[in-house]
Amino acid sequence: MPTVPIDPPAGPKVALAGRIVTMDDDFTVLDDGVLYAGEGRIAAVLARGSPPPAGFEDIKVVASGGTIFPGLIELHNHLAYDALQLWHVPKKFTNRDQWGSSGTPEYRKLVSGPMKLIGPDPELMPAVVRYVECKALMAGTTTSQGIEIFSNKGARRLYRGNMRNVEETDDPDLPGAGTRIGDVDGASAAGFLNTIKRKQCYILHLSEGTDDAARKHFLALKLAGRDKWALADSLAGIHCAALQREDFEVLARHGASMVWSPLSNLLLYGSTALVKEAAEAGVRIALGADWSPTGSKNLLGELKVARLASHAAGSGFSDRELVAMATRTAAQILRWDSALGSLEAGKRPDLVVVDGKQGEPYEQLLRSGEADVTLVMVGGRARYGRRSIVTRLGGEGLEGVRVGGRERVLNLRQTTADPVVGTITLAEAGRRLKAALKNVKELARLAETRGTPLHALLLAPDDEVRWGLALDELEPTGLELRPRVPLQGQTAPTGPSLVTAAPAPPLSEILEPLGLDALTVADDEPWLKAIDAQGNLPAWVAPGLRELYGA
Repeated sequence: MPTVPIDPPAGPKVALAGRIVTMDDDFTVLDDGVLYAGEGRIAAVLARGSPPPAGFEDIKVVASGGTIFPGLIELHNHLAYDALQLWHVPKKFTNRDQWGSSGTPEYRKLVSGPMKLIGPDPELMPAVVRYVECKALMAGTTTSQGIEIFSNKGARRLYRGNMRNVEETDDPDLPGAGTRIGDVDGASAAGFLNTIKRKQCYILHLSEGTDDAARKHFLALKLAGRDKWALADSLAGIHCAALQREDFEVLARHGASMVWSPLSNLLLYGSTALVKEAAEAGVRIALGADWSPTGSKNLLGELKVARLASHAAGSGFSDRELVAMATRTAAQILRWDSALGSLEAGKRPDLVVVDGKQGEPYEQLLRSGEADVTLVMVGGRARYGRRSIVTRLGGEGLEGVRVGGRERVLNLRQTTADPVVGTITLAEAGRRLKAALKNVKELARLAETRGTPLHALLLAPDDEVRWGLALDELEPTGLELRPRVPLQGQTAPTGPSLVTAAPAPPLSEILEPLGLDALTVADDEPWLKAIDAQGNLPAWVAPGLRELYGA
């Protein structure tokens, strides 16, 4: 039986006018253009005044009043954690195995502990998923990594939402990517090579940190023989912050790519990947916001940090090159560029519109805040934006929301909606999460007396199916860290095994009431203040972000 795409090509015939930044091979910009689309495909992108394509003669043109870009494609985010607020990183770390360990009690108190209580809870899981999806969508992200959920019956699946997820589409034009939360895992580099070759794109953490231990995760991929590596053109390494110039040259020779998350790197390690060296070697670079605890709220924000970090590193990426990282280059890495990443006839109408059409268009996007986003379309459906535009483009059952004092609406109705999440509104999701985070200490007490939400889920009655989030590194959902590939000629893994940690105090003794992370920077004045207070950030980050956000 054929599968139904999660985001089937659909939607009414529309004609959307504005300044159109196509991101095609020639980087064509139409200062006054019209994008025609119907049934989930772009029919034409033409200068205004040109005859419309066949079948669109009677379609009224909707003036966007803004600049139209391809939808933003994010290749790295731990979305399930994006309900949590920015963590004040207590010290500078040198690799990712340090801050997530029992030696960093702040991490357990503010990140892993709360999510261990909230994520597996069948009542709270849908709220988390709805909230974080809307948070990304409202900033122009139309594709990100998926959210995996699991049930007491052993079933696992990726959440089917209003954004596309890179791992699963059920669409032959958009092959699903493989992903790994942990660094390279497997018994041998050769075995790992076989794994990544089975996917057209395989995205995983690679050498996150700044020390030799982090770099060893990459060096362990060296095979016997001259210039033989367990690398392929399908591999997209997340972070790559410990890699040196010669390492990027190896990646480039094998056609591998990288996913850059500069703010998270800077917050945790005080530095980020050598992107100048990576670009000079010919490595393709995409972007990911990582997650809210140590990263940007969304990909639109990560673009700003990438601009600042690029200039500080002397890499001199142009604004156009940075926008490409979040659109056409990301689509190329996924092998989705025949369908997404640019606004061209025959491709999918995933797009974002930002208010106004003055000045240099690429710089305009990098200086836009969430309040400037006036429309987001995914697969031909208007999912978010100004009420007047979304309504004219066929949006129904709209939910109102305010961003930076401006009215916006969400159109979350979906024929392929996930049955566990599809009926919950953003407002209800926010209410549930605010209450849970405020009372997280009491949730911990209840878990210690009655059993954790995970235990309750797994022990649910046989005739009842319950779903929870499969959280990164929190066993036993299947996403816990595994031993890493050993260096050539050695047997010891280059990363930690799952050993029993030293006894830690009960969560009820360390947790305190928490706040729900705001959906946008526009509605979160304390966020920029928290950035100001981060001790590991270079001096140019906080003032640069304030300037780009117009704060």
